[in-house]
Amino acid sequence: MLVTATERRDTNSNLNRLLQVYVFIASLAGMKPLRMPVATASRKGISGVVTAADEQRVVLTSHGRPVAVVDSAERLDESARLIREASLAVLDAAADLVSARGKKFSLDEVCTRVGVDAGRVRELAAERSATGR
Repeated sequence: MLVTATERRDTNSNLNRLLQVYVFIASLAGMKPLRMPVATASRKGISGVVTAADEQRVVLTSHGRPVAVVDSAERLDESARLIREASLAVLDAAADLVSARGKKFSLDEVCTRVGVDAGRVRELAAERSATGR
């Protein structure tokens, strides 16, 4: 099967968006990944990158944009568990909203239900407002 340049570009664009979302969610959860340019990772070799990933999540970057993530299996499992729990909390909150029809939640209430630090969300919102993102 031949893949056109447009399809490849669309796939790469989708993967880049997913990586950016992953990095954003990790920052909300208080995880500070090690950002490493691909050139540096190449010099360190796979064993050097894996050793760094044992200690903390490694985000490989190209021209400052995330292109790949290297992480330990344990942290990946924990992240998947947290995402599942957050998804269930969001569904629970949505079900409550539907049943209450009009009950509104504050940012603090939503963050408590999802298990995210409200102060961190406010910090990130302020940073993004300041940078125009």
